[in-house]
Amino acid sequence: MSYLPIQQLLKSATVGTSVTVKGWVRTKRESKNAVFIALNDGSTINTIQAVAEAGQLPDETLKLITTGACLAITGQLVESQGAGQSVEVKIASVHIYGPADPDKYPLQPKRHSLEFLREIAHLRPRTNTFSAILRVRHALAFAVHQYFNDNGFFYLNTPIITASDAEGAGEMFRVTTLDPINPPRTDDGKVDYSQDFFGRETNLTVSGQLEGELGALALGKIYTFGPTFRAENSNTTRHLAEFWMIEPEMAFHELEDNMNLAEDFVKTVIRYALQHCADDLAFLDNRLKEEEKTKKKEEQSELSLLEKLQFVISNEFVRLTYTDAIDILVNSKPAKKGQFQYEVSWGVDLQSEHERYLVEKHFKKPVILTNYPRDIKAFYMKQDEAQATNSRGEVLGQTVRAMDVLFPGIGEIIGGSQREDDLDKLVTRMQEVGIDPETIWWYLDTRRFGSAPHAGFGLGFERLVQFVTGMGNIRDVIPFPRAPKQAEF
Repeated sequence: MSYLPIQQLLKSATVGTSVTVKGWVRTKRESKNAVFIALNDGSTINTIQAVAEAGQLPDETLKLITTGACLAITGQLVESQGAGQSVEVKIASVHIYGPADPDKYPLQPKRHSLEFLREIAHLRPRTNTFSAILRVRHALAFAVHQYFNDNGFFYLNTPIITASDAEGAGEMFRVTTLDPINPPRTDDGKVDYSQDFFGRETNLTVSGQLEGELGALALGKIYTFGPTFRAENSNTTRHLAEFWMIEPEMAFHELEDNMNLAEDFVKTVIRYALQHCADDLAFLDNRLKEEEKTKKKEEQSELSLLEKLQFVISNEFVRLTYTDAIDILVNSKPAKKGQFQYEVSWGVDLQSEHERYLVEKHFKKPVILTNYPRDIKAFYMKQDEAQATNSRGEVLGQTVRAMDVLFPGIGEIIGGSQREDDLDKLVTRMQEVGIDPETIWWYLDTRRFGSAPHAGFGLGFERLVQFVTGMGNIRDVIPFPRAPKQAEF
């Protein structure tokens, strides 16, 4: 008997045909007349019910059919007599691939906290919540590749092990084969990395952007989609030590082109998820509604999950400068009443609460902020020709052609800029922030030989998955989260 995934069977199988279904038991219920088994194989959020008459299955078989056990069930597909499903399987035979001791299996049919499920991350994909998240994650990843392929981008694999620090932050994981206790040392007592595997100090990448720019200035349009790492001792709901980044880079693109691409990109991939993950998103939407009921009224979201997603794809993104945004925030009621946790003034790096106010309260639309102060942005961003001024004509400071895309409920989801293509300005800026130009001589060669206007942005994939699934903690949208003191599995 050919095996059909449950998703396909529920959509296309004909009542009256013989079928074989395989999967893991979610629940087993016994009555006087029958045994009801709910089976799920991961292909869909939905289970299929299999029914056997009382006494049909041997007692030794029934004892092994417990939550978590893996079965193959063969029988006839019939119209369901119960509510909740249109068809069910009338059992002819059951084969048990693997039992699950109910005294030891931790995923019994009851509500488990997300904190507990993080402790058993190897099993949590078997729950409805996490199987739905992982299917949505897959759909979004596919949509990312499809979008860039359809728009003439080339997929570029940038190095995971690198000697450069694209962000200038210094919070990196070192890669070494040297003895950690007694490494070789130079005459002045420093670790001698010339004896290391790569002959120099190396680390796990924090971004593929700099190498991505090399590709864009040869191939025109490229994108990276791979793992990145930050050794920040940050235990928050928005940070991971290992996460995936999407980073397109485009030659002959300036700030306006960059904004247009970012808006079209996020709308397209979210629209794909809505079209292809309807059952999973409906489940996650209901889950979030139940979670919202436990919050104080002032903490509850005005929009449901599905409403947030429609909100993003249905609205044109508002575009305004950082300077104009600061003016709005300074004159807002929360600022005047001291309700912001962080004070806001020109030159500060905006916090999530400021970004969310602009999106959720002031404009009620997604927002793209541009032209940030140079001093709070990375060295590679192109400087604006004119400095920012306030309404009184006073000079506020030098700005760069940066852009951040802000979403409801999350704040910044994309950060990008037009890149500095002038060699002299780029070298000067690197020296100002303490980066030795000789350390990335290869990057500067792209400005020495055939420099061109170019731009790009970065999107943390987990932030996107978090937004689309409505999960409050970023550790719940990646199969095996890596965070401080957390490297199990």
